[in-house]
Amino acid sequence: MLSPHEFATLMLIKNAPDQIELGRAELDALFERQLISLENLASGRSRPRITSDGDSILKAIARMR
Repeated sequence: MLSPHEFATLMLIKNAPDQIELGRAELDALFERQLISLENLASGRSRPRITSDGDSILKAIARMR
């Protein structure tokens, strides 16, 4: 089960991946559950992105609303 902070972080990564700080503890939990991955940019920076499993969770939550 994801915490409310982890759900919020997952939604933020989906909608504004450049706005998230990579040091957030929630990222570790999402990465361990394979809901996000890290994309290496040409600039040398890393950016989190939603995996297909992460996207499926967000779609399921949207259906519940």
